[in-house]
Amino acid sequence: MSSKMVYLQPIAVRIWHWLNALGIVTLCISGAQIRFPEYVTILGSYRSAIMLHNTAGIVVALSFSIWFFYYKIVANTLDDIYIPKGSDLTTGLFRQVVFYFFSYFFGAPNPHHATPENKFNPLQKSAYLAIMFVLMPFVSLTGILLMNMGPMREIVMLVGGLTLLDTIHFLTACSLCAFIFTHVYLATLGSTPMAYIKPMWTGWEKVENHHDAENSLVDRSQAEHSH
Repeated sequence: MSSKMVYLQPIAVRIWHWLNALGIVTLCISGAQIRFPEYVTILGSYRSAIMLHNTAGIVVALSFSIWFFYYKIVANTLDDIYIPKGSDLTTGLFRQVVFYFFSYFFGAPNPHHATPENKFNPLQKSAYLAIMFVLMPFVSLTGILLMNMGPMREIVMLVGGLTLLDTIHFLTACSLCAFIFTHVYLATLGSTPMAYIKPMWTGWEKVENHHDAENSLVDRSQAEHSH
């Protein structure tokens, strides 16, 4: 089966991706130290961890805003790339789950073939939909409120008080942290461990040219029938 190089990741997306990744990892580490200071001391003092956590939180919140602006306004592809379609939910999700948990280990090809207009498989779309439209907004908003307890005290009380706010922030942050580990693992399930990671540095990804393969099969079938 032939393959071709496809430009999947524009430079703006690559910059955003690594900036966001660095910010989230920093939030996870600093957040762990703030939550469990007796066990995690990698960032030095407790005060240093808080300052770094707040700074990283602002960076990630701004990064999220840039992501939304780029895909919705500049590229105008947010709905097509991130929102699962009917076929994604009815059959695509099942095929992708079977591939990741079973077929991949027997050398089967990925049922999803990435294109600039359809970069993510149904499982990725569903995961990113939850991450970018549920977890990220919740983490960002609760974090902003926790950073500004004084001036936003009335809003904090309105949403249930400090304990509830802190619990929501912690649980959504844990979910986001768990996603990072899953994301890194799934990123290694290409034809080689680096096949899906390199495009986030270069922008180019090698994809199987299934159209050529299908045309070749049709031509071969027609040739056999003609004989």
